[in-house]
Amino acid sequence: MFGNSKDNAADPNRDSSPAQQFKRSSTAPASQEMTSSISSGLSIVGKIVGQGKVAIFGHVEGEVHASTVQIGNGAQVEGDIVAEELTIGGRVKGTIRANRVKLNSTAVVEGDIYHRSLAIEENGQFEGMSRRQENVIATPSLIAAKPSAQAINVNEQGTDGVNQSHALVPSDG
Repeated sequence: MFGNSKDNAADPNRDSSPAQQFKRSSTAPASQEMTSSISSGLSIVGKIVGQGKVAIFGHVEGEVHASTVQIGNGAQVEGDIVAEELTIGGRVKGTIRANRVKLNSTAVVEGDIYHRSLAIEENGQFEGMSRRQENVIATPSLIAAKPSAQAINVNEQGTDGVNQSHALVPSDG
């Protein structure tokens, strides 16, 4: 009754040890894109660099670099954004360099947008210059062409005496 059933019979792919479970989960297909998320209660000061998808629902003060960036409703980004694909539902103040940019109806963007493709839904707000370019993020000089107007000290000590140095770098494993 409580012995091994057919489902629990000796399965060569089944090992209940945590090391084996970790090993199997870490060998996920390389094509599976990892998502890093900044929740609505989180505020980040510094530069965020990622290879996969970054979803922002909180507040970011600094640069954001990733292949896909999603800025959710209620989120705020104050700084430059470089991405292959960018979807904005919140507020952005800074220069945007992305191949595909989509401003949802709740988006409020203040700054210049360099893009290959730009879509703005009805009621989406955009104040700045829009410039279409074929290779927006392919040329490294475009990323560093305009130095940031505001310097952000990411190692500044906060009011609670704790160093506030933040950087998100997703791991490959």
